[in-house]
Amino acid sequence: MKIVVVGSRGQVGHDLLRVLPPLGDIISLSRSELDLTQLAQITPVIQGYCPTVVINAAAYTAVDRAQTEHELANQINHLAAAQLASAAYGCGAAFIHLSTDYVFNGFKNTPYEETDPTNPLSIYGQTKLQGEVAVQQAHPQSVVVRTAWVYGTAPQSNNFIKTMLRLGTEQDLIKVVVDQIGSPTWSYDIAAIIYDLIPLILAGATGIYHCTSTGVASWFDVAMTIFDEAQSMGLLHHPPQILPIPTASYPRPAPRPAYSVLSTTKLSHLLQRPLPYWHHSVRKMLNQLLVTL
Repeated sequence: MKIVVVGSRGQVGHDLLRVLPPLGDIISLSRSELDLTQLAQITPVIQGYCPTVVINAAAYTAVDRAQTEHELANQINHLAAAQLASAAYGCGAAFIHLSTDYVFNGFKNTPYEETDPTNPLSIYGQTKLQGEVAVQQAHPQSVVVRTAWVYGTAPQSNNFIKTMLRLGTEQDLIKVVVDQIGSPTWSYDIAAIIYDLIPLILAGATGIYHCTSTGVASWFDVAMTIFDEAQSMGLLHHPPQILPIPTASYPRPAPRPAYSVLSTTKLSHLLQRPLPYWHHSVRKMLNQLLVTL
């Protein structure tokens, strides 16, 4: 089997390169190997590898900058995703596309199902939704994997956990939003789930699946967990005080969904196992991070 991973230097891409090798030959395509802003290059590059599976883990993820860089976000999240799907379809390859909870507006108070209406609040969310639709049109047998609140150990990436650990060494008081609710999801868990999905996709599984950790937390809850675990591991000797604040006290250019919990029932049934609990995965990620320090 030959698997092409697009966006291999991102959080999920980084872990896909760690997880997938037992399945066959893994071709890593970062921005330097495939510039997704050059749409005409995508098909010849992808089809040149004659892949069995193409995984699009690349995205424009600067949520706030996307409000003013609409064209660039659209090119990567929408147009390039469609071209990747078309290229995969043209050479008979399966296609897996990563998407986001930001396709929803966050007005619900129960977990979002794959069939729930989408209504993104931000330019980022709009371009990701356009990408989902275009991918499914270009490759009718594609699989869209929506995830949320992703964190990982990829050296080039930044995320909430790394930010909290850094701030914990710099500040005695940290303010953290308490009224945004979601499911923190380790990129390594996503990669492991994709590993399990690939044979199912090759056997005919298609459509949209929600892939997050189980359990629910606010960003404040996550910060408290990070510092408790980091202190017990010796990553931090004097954790800071954490002050819960409302989203309104921390205005950002792009609105965030207040409720980002995705139902993972459909994916759990397909895999025939429960997905990992968020607190356990945070502990595992911190242990991995500790090894790299």
